[in-house]
Amino acid sequence: MKKPIFIGICGGSGSGKTTIVNRIYSAVPEKSIAIIEHDSYYKDQSSLTYDERCKTNYDHPFAFDTDLLVEHIKELKTGKTVAKPIYDYGIHNIKTETITVEPKEI
Repeated sequence: MKKPIFIGICGGSGSGKTTIVNRIYSAVPEKSIAIIEHDSYYKDQSSLTYDERCKTNYDHPFAFDTDLLVEHIKELKTGKTVAKPIYDYGIHNIKTETITVEPKEI
């Protein structure tokens, strides 16, 4: 596999990031693109009660496990598969299950 192209899209909550990603996704062959959402990388909050987790400011940078996101991007860049976390908005915490993401061209 040749060196992948990474496209980063950022913005505040409700700014249209997902809309742009979906347009890019629909414009390229499905087999050539992998999507990694920063929202999948909220920190584990198992040590907090549900009520405490509900008070978390999910727009604050400290809410994210950005180190893990960066590690996963580096692994994808080298051709490795990663286990992307799944965040459950119903329980305000990450699940034990993950989604396997394989390296792609984009």
